[in-house]
Amino acid sequence: MAIKVVGDIVTENETHQPDAVALRLDDVSLTWTELDARAASVASSLAASGVGPGDRVGLIDKNGFEYFELLFGCARLGAVLVAVNWRLAAPEMAYILNDAQAKVVAIHHEFGPHLADFRGDLAHTNRIVVIGGSGDDPSYEAWLEATPGDVPVVRPDPDEVAFQLYTSGTTGNPKGALLSHNAMTALHRVAGSWGIEYDSVNMAAMPLFHIGGSGWALFGMAMGAETVLLREADPGALLQFINDHKITHAFLVPAVLQFLQLMPLEGIDLSSMKLMAYGASPITEEVLIGSMEMFDCDFIQVYGLTETTGVVTMLPPDDHRAEPEKRAKLLRAAGKAMPGIELRIVDPDSIDGIDMSNPPALPDGEVGEIWVKSPANMVGYWKLPDASQEALPGGNWFRSGDAGYLDDGYLYLHDRIKDMIISGGENVYPAEIENALMKHEGVADCAVIGVPSDRWGETPKAIVVRAPGTSPEATEIIEHCRSLLARFKCPSSVDFVDSIPRNPTGKVLKKDLRAPYWEGRDRAVN
Repeated sequence: MAIKVVGDIVTENETHQPDAVALRLDDVSLTWTELDARAASVASSLAASGVGPGDRVGLIDKNGFEYFELLFGCARLGAVLVAVNWRLAAPEMAYILNDAQAKVVAIHHEFGPHLADFRGDLAHTNRIVVIGGSGDDPSYEAWLEATPGDVPVVRPDPDEVAFQLYTSGTTGNPKGALLSHNAMTALHRVAGSWGIEYDSVNMAAMPLFHIGGSGWALFGMAMGAETVLLREADPGALLQFINDHKITHAFLVPAVLQFLQLMPLEGIDLSSMKLMAYGASPITEEVLIGSMEMFDCDFIQVYGLTETTGVVTMLPPDDHRAEPEKRAKLLRAAGKAMPGIELRIVDPDSIDGIDMSNPPALPDGEVGEIWVKSPANMVGYWKLPDASQEALPGGNWFRSGDAGYLDDGYLYLHDRIKDMIISGGENVYPAEIENALMKHEGVADCAVIGVPSDRWGETPKAIVVRAPGTSPEATEIIEHCRSLLARFKCPSSVDFVDSIPRNPTGKVLKKDLRAPYWEGRDRAVN
């Protein structure tokens, strides 16, 4: 299929296989013809609500048909969908919707309490519609039915923005990564190398507000596969789900793969599985080997970031099947660069004065920052020119903030140059938590670090200096954070200290704080 822009995913499939199932959720399905018609209705309703080219539309919901209807409806207008992490606290949701200047917001009735909290804070929204519910705001279905007819389809330039995905920011606020049509279509071809075809059944279990969820689903849809949605990745239901729907392809994060190994397999048939992809956080060899034995299918590891539209490297099935001595080393690698993508390991302390369009590479085996040159790199961050320039110096290389090294073309992750914590596949930035901590009257100073967790890979730990005359306990500190942040971002433990170690310029010595918790490990990621 000739897919040049995101909207072509629907129109091309509607032409080639109009009656085939595009999406399935529970016992309901949409054919490609039905999905195309629903997208057209969404476009009409959006246009009637004042949405045009370049405008943003917000969505707060778990995985559902509406994500794709809104995505492809926006594509028909040249507008951009902003899917918000439904696990966020109400103030965090409001920040993203306001930052994106979302004119229309679609929100599932399950998040009605969040809406009640932030409705009055929305500065740019002129229409709110509620999915699966009613009340003061029109229901999503009523909104569609109220605006019959078509609107002229706007065919965007492939270099224009197709997605705006928010990634946590090191300054405490999320940043909107701008991903172009070109970025998505440049990478959809990788689905062909994974064996996804017209007769494949692709599972979308990861949240669609993540590139690991939406990107994976759209890769499969671009190949014409049926996409079966799991509203949320419940390990207790996931194996039965694969059994019932005869899933052939799936992407899961290591934390979910670990949970699945605790689930009973009696009466479960996983023989339909052809390929399992995993990524978004490091995986232990024990979890990986156990998963390979459980599913008995091809496995691939992928490494990438929101800002690279997902996949940068891949560790292919053959490397997972290598002889034991070789495999032990390869399974620690993130794989080799995908076709059309170039990696360089750059010394982050020696970049002043270099040609940013052609940075000097460190020799194999030396640890430095991972830089990525790819047609799928983001355009930049929404309304953040300085942050965009810092992340994309020279315009063609993206600075990942991850530390690693190359060995015979294989990328090995070593540490994080940025302070980011990956907990259960979610990106968590200490600055966000530290900002929340400092709003507690009993906190005089603080720092947040990632510490090992057998369950989540890593989990945030707060290091706190109590304010004079106060004596907050750990539970109080954690509950305070939960009132301001999504639960997964909140510290799971608190240590109280007399002072936070800093260098002469005042920068917190995070490496020193982390060291005792990572002692005995050969890399500072888990």
